Amino acid sequence: MGAGMSQAVMLRSLIPTIFVLAFLLVASEPARAAESMTDAEVERLSEIALLRSGTPRLDALGRLAARGNPDVAATLVMALRYRRDVLNETAFAFQSVTGSDVSTWYDAMLWQQAHPEVTAHPSYRSLKLTILERLDPEFLRFLGGDLSRPDNLDIRLEEIVWGGVRPDGIPSLDRPAMTTAADADYLLDDDLVFGVAIDGDVRAYPLRIMGWHEMLNDVIGGVPVALAYCTLCGAGILFETRVDGRADPLVFGSSGLLYRSNKLMFDRATDSLWNQFTGRPVSGPLRGTGIELRQRPIAIESWKAWRSRNPQTRVLSLATGHRRDYGSGVVYREYFASPALMFPALVEPGSPQQPKEYVFGVRVAGGAKAWPLDAFAGGAVINDAVGLETVVLIGDWETRTVRAYRRGDREFAKTDDPTTLTASGVLWSMSEDALSNSDGARLPRLPGHVSYWFAWPNFRSVREKIALDQGVATALRF
Repeated sequence: MGAGMSQAVMLRSLIPTIFVLAFLLVASEPARAAESMTDAEVERLSEIALLRSGTPRLDALGRLAARGNPDVAATLVMALRYRRDVLNETAFAFQSVTGSDVSTWYDAMLWQQAHPEVTAHPSYRSLKLTILERLDPEFLRFLGGDLSRPDNLDIRLEEIVWGGVRPDGIPSLDRPAMTTAADADYLLDDDLVFGVAIDGDVRAYPLRIMGWHEMLNDVIGGVPVALAYCTLCGAGILFETRVDGRADPLVFGSSGLLYRSNKLMFDRATDSLWNQFTGRPVSGPLRGTGIELRQRPIAIESWKAWRSRNPQTRVLSLATGHRRDYGSGVVYREYFASPALMFPALVEPGSPQQPKEYVFGVRVAGGAKAWPLDAFAGGAVINDAVGLETVVLIGDWETRTVRAYRRGDREFAKTDDPTTLTASGVLWSMSEDALSNSDGARLPRLPGHVSYWFAWPNFRSVREKIALDQGVATALRF
């Protein structure tokens, strides 16, 4: 009995090895040339490789590997993520069709991002939708049917990935309760807030709360806005949500989908997906309409500094209607403390910045530019130009605070007072809206925002055309 049991155990242990040998045998068959396999056969094998199990799956992987065509790489990328039972064989197939040494889903995604010239096999789209439907049928609201056709997307379907939550799994805050600065006793002086002021209506939205929600829909100073906070890329951007041709302002949520580790938000009126960095729809009914949400200035600042500058500010209340641990430093603690990314995003080789180094970026007509945040150490004042605009930037590296203003032909310098600047002996006062002097001259503030460096070069989609100057490719070092 014992000997028989041992033999049975030994045979079971050999089964995976037998499968691997069979896989390698099939993968090495020279007769499996790309031209000898019909699209229908590629589709059948791709479906088996992604969705089936056992020997048929190994056979399918082997035959796709032997075919050697990278058009199935996108399907194999999905298999590396969602079918972890035969990772070695899937990695071998991916290496065979791409000529790479990639063996993980993360690195396979990076390879895919670096090779936009590779067109996925026609079967990929239906397989991608099958996977998304299995994760949550609600994803088909954004990409089901013809919505996911390449000519109906401004970003590659292959680069849209699941972020680990369902649509609205990260719930937005819609017209949330606010409280006074005096009553916001839950905040610590060094807690960071998103500070906004529109037409005298001054608000503070703490990052320790916004990190749990990532989307805010509100009305500030009579202006409907959305604060889109991508925790993965460190960017909080304030958009106006009233657009030409629509009677009602748009209301946004988090789709649960990502593009290059940046959230794809969606509007609740049409279920169009939007690029969080650009404020442009990239899929759905609003894609191709020319809509681009107007950005509004926003600043990250410590609660102590914001309250000192704006004592009349109102603050987001803890009564959000959701049960979360809104404690200081709780949300995304490990991610924010780590130099590693959670999701794949291509970083240009030889970049002067580390992927998760903070930068402050400005996009205006004719150009865009990003500055490393450590350039603002000690409250530095920087006179520069972006596209057709000359700008002055005032910042504080420690609290991620930067404000940008038009400067004309003036050269500004700091003073002993952090709320004033000087130019040619004239004192200028800083407000959330503008720089102004005693003669009534006024230089308006420009919208800009902080983000991790990796997100800045990646904010352009494959088909979006945005005029950029050299600043988008290389952050300036001062």
